[in-house]
Amino acid sequence: VQLQASGGGLVLAGGSLRLSCAATGHTFSSYALGWFRQAPGKEREFVAGIGWSGVITRYADSVKGRFTIARDNAKNTLYLQMNSLKPEDTAVYYCAAGSLQTMTPRGMDYWGKGTQVTVSS
Repeated sequence: VQLQASGGGLVLAGGSLRLSCAATGHTFSSYALGWFRQAPGKEREFVAGIGWSGVITRYADSVKGRFTIARDNAKNTLYLQMNSLKPEDTAVYYCAAGSLQTMTPRGMDYWGKGTQVTVSS
């Protein structure tokens, strides 16, 4: 599976962005997918994850109630709707494919190139 994230940009605090992750490969629908982020000087961290069918989702406490993860297996695309953005959400966001059971920065099988999200106050 090859992944490519897009949709990042500069937004004011309180604003919204929607990230997309386009995938190639016929096994897309068999993987759990996740979003991770890495801020300057910090380690990469889990943001949100979704099971292969889209029914099961998980979120980091820091984004619960503000971010929504979704997937469209027919379009081989993963999404992350980000609302009520805060300056601390500023980071490079990455999409990844793997397993829900091992959805950590070291546990994913495939990674896409990141997209920069900058939230200004």
